[in-house]
Amino acid sequence: MTRLTLAAAVLLIAGLSGLGQTAAGQEKSQPELRRPFIGSWRLVSIEGGNDPVTRGPKPTGIIMYDEHGNMAVQIQPDRQRPTYTGTPSVDQMAERMRGYVAYFGTYAVDADAGIVTHHRQGMLDSGAVDFVRRFEFSQDGNRITLTPVGGSGPPTRLTWERVR
Repeated sequence: MTRLTLAAAVLLIAGLSGLGQTAAGQEKSQPELRRPFIGSWRLVSIEGGNDPVTRGPKPTGIIMYDEHGNMAVQIQPDRQRPTYTGTPSVDQMAERMRGYVAYFGTYAVDADAGIVTHHRQGMLDSGAVDFVRRFEFSQDGNRITLTPVGGSGPPTRLTWERVR
């Protein structure tokens, strides 16, 4: 009887520890990881970076994430831009667009690394397709700071506030 009870206890403990490892080892799904990102966010500030003159002192912007893994962003510089009448020249168009950021695509979250990757499908520039950003949420979840990973030059910190 003691032998059977001891064997049952060993099996029970082994089974429970196995269940604990399985539950702890499972990762959250992308829909679960995306939940804190979902919504529209207004640009609060951009700190650092290579060219603050291009974007001006107070650029404006919006970034949107949806529950299906789609995202889009636009940032408009806060600087004097030339005006013109009639059809603009190539140089005039280039000057008007300088510092403007716009792209859309999908996104994936790696919560363990604290990284969100924007997989760009459409964009104004011809840069990298994937933009990898380290993310930090404020304690109340109403602000997020995105900092590019990699690249050269000083890091840029973009802080966004949830639109209500």
